[in-house]
Amino acid sequence: MDASTKNVSVGTVETRGIEPVPDSERHGHAGQMFWTWFAANISILGLPLGATLVAFRGLNIWQAALVAVVGAFGSFALVGALSLAGKKGGAPALTLSRAVFGQRGNAGPTLVSWLSRVGWETITTTTAAYALLALLGVAFDVDRNNFLTVLCLLVFIACTLLISGLGHATIMWINKWATVLFGVLNLVVMGFLVATVDWSKVLATPAGPTSGVVAGIGFIAAGTGIGWANAGADYARYLPRAIPGRRLITASAFGAGIPLVLLISLGSLLTAGDPSLATSSDPVSAINAMLPSWMAIPYLIAAFGGLLMSNHLSTYSAGLTMITLGLRVPRAWAVVIDIVLMFLGGIYFMLIADDFYGPFSAFLTLLAVPISAWIGVIAVDMMRGRDYDPDGLMDTSRTSRYWYTGGFRLPAVLAWVASIVSGLLFTTAGPGSDDVWFAGPLADTWFGANGLGWAVAIVVGGAVYAAFGGRGRPTSTPAPSPALEETVR
Repeated sequence: MDASTKNVSVGTVETRGIEPVPDSERHGHAGQMFWTWFAANISILGLPLGATLVAFRGLNIWQAALVAVVGAFGSFALVGALSLAGKKGGAPALTLSRAVFGQRGNAGPTLVSWLSRVGWETITTTTAAYALLALLGVAFDVDRNNFLTVLCLLVFIACTLLISGLGHATIMWINKWATVLFGVLNLVVMGFLVATVDWSKVLATPAGPTSGVVAGIGFIAAGTGIGWANAGADYARYLPRAIPGRRLITASAFGAGIPLVLLISLGSLLTAGDPSLATSSDPVSAINAMLPSWMAIPYLIAAFGGLLMSNHLSTYSAGLTMITLGLRVPRAWAVVIDIVLMFLGGIYFMLIADDFYGPFSAFLTLLAVPISAWIGVIAVDMMRGRDYDPDGLMDTSRTSRYWYTGGFRLPAVLAWVASIVSGLLFTTAGPGSDDVWFAGPLADTWFGANGLGWAVAIVVGGAVYAAFGGRGRPTSTPAPSPALEETVR
């Protein structure tokens, strides 16, 4: 077997790129998805999400907790459902997407997905560098300066490269054990943060409007599961086909839902008593200021580690997505190229831009629409029972089974474009109410006012594709045996 297609063990470089994993190399169990999505969501970025629900959506703590449960568990149940395609086809999500959109038509969704990954990585890297700067200040009384800022960015990026560069087996191992370590640290920190809550203000906060709850669910879903929906298959592709689909969905929902509900609820609690977290340009320092001085070092270590757990997953997926786009380099080198862009983004956020959460919120809002459009098309295609031809996925020439019409599968591509347009009609995005980057003509309607442009995109994409997509061009691959049939049992 060629080295480029061999599976590797923990601590060695994964040489497989986007080639489908054969059944002989499948291994693992559904529980791996629990640790994968737990790792992706133990970072402190969940706290400002909760802060936003109270400060900008007007919710009280009970409404914020409800929003966290529905938004987090629901969106990651969707991530788990979409990851079933990886178990079935053995390839990354955007590589499998070639079968739906065509070899050329898949370029649009793949490019958007890559931009999403780079954006998340930049935000995570920036926050982690803030944590490391604060740690140096507390431990060694070192003042922040431009040199230290760049150094902290490089340290975090080097840690990300070490894990993501080694690849899938190492990531799966680290997800479990490092998550336990940083998860416990986070629980300790959260316990002390709860002690700082001004309960009189929290309990006196009136309930917000129902529209705020609806908008909050949309915001949390868009900021958590929707952002990972196009990466689930990347981690499920090594799993045996015979694993029941319902186990993957359950593991994904609970793996992400547990830490997210805790963090979002805590962010809501803190902000109900002190709104500074929601408006801080440096969330790490804002949270650190709420803790006793002796808790600073454990907190900052937990913050750094949690962000690293999320970032190495995003970077791994970004490397696979770049290869799917046509970058002809080994997977590990694709990761290297990605972290260079991540570093430049971190420099911009930390040394040039003067606002952190404004661009963060606008970024989530805008990219959620085309990603949601892709979800709608892919979900309907999966429900129709598509089989994936490994040779067809990797053949990008005119002889490919997935070349269709000039490289485009027109029903899927047109459904995707139509759903993006529909979603943007209801979307408003910008760093703040006084600085709007984009506002669709229907942004003042109920769907628009409640931030549901992404949900419109899912529904329209799925409906248009269901109406005009047919079943696609059949492949010559044999039907799977009943024991391996892709079902959610």
